[in-house]
Amino acid sequence: MEMNTRRSFLGGVAAMAAAVAAEPTLFAQPDPAPQKRRVPNPHVHGDVYYVYGIGSNDGYSDHITVTDPFEKHVTRTMDALKKDLESNGCSMDSILQLQVFLCLPLADGVTMPIGKARFDAHQAQYEALNKIYHTYFSPGKSPARACMALEWIPGNSLIEVVSCARVINPAS
Repeated sequence: MEMNTRRSFLGGVAAMAAAVAAEPTLFAQPDPAPQKRRVPNPHVHGDVYYVYGIGSNDGYSDHITVTDPFEKHVTRTMDALKKDLESNGCSMDSILQLQVFLCLPLADGVTMPIGKARFDAHQAQYEALNKIYHTYFSPGKSPARACMALEWIPGNSLIEVVSCARVINPAS
């Protein structure tokens, strides 16, 4: 019996010590000169920045529509990705993996192709994407990539990218 009582007592002491250690403000004195503390980016884990979905209208005050040329959608999306990466201590060449989502324009007055014509339309988008895409990376630095065709992408965009990149210039 005595051993169980000791275990219970020591377990309680350990639990209390853990609770006090987890709450550092319990015994802390107020900081007489509070300093600006850096708020950690919730999208950075370790030295990897996880990029949320970026489309052709993200980060722009003017919006383009699905009837604008596909190449314009690609260029604006890649520019927005580059700007987002650089503002979070990364570069285009530090991208580890990239997912590209494409869709055909869904709008009144635009006929949606079917069958082989639909396949050819997606193939034309893929080829246009590749012509622009590779200009954003140093030779031999293009990241691993997946490309998928979807029915719809939010925000009147014909392209969206999701990525992760290695942080090379952490914010201090």
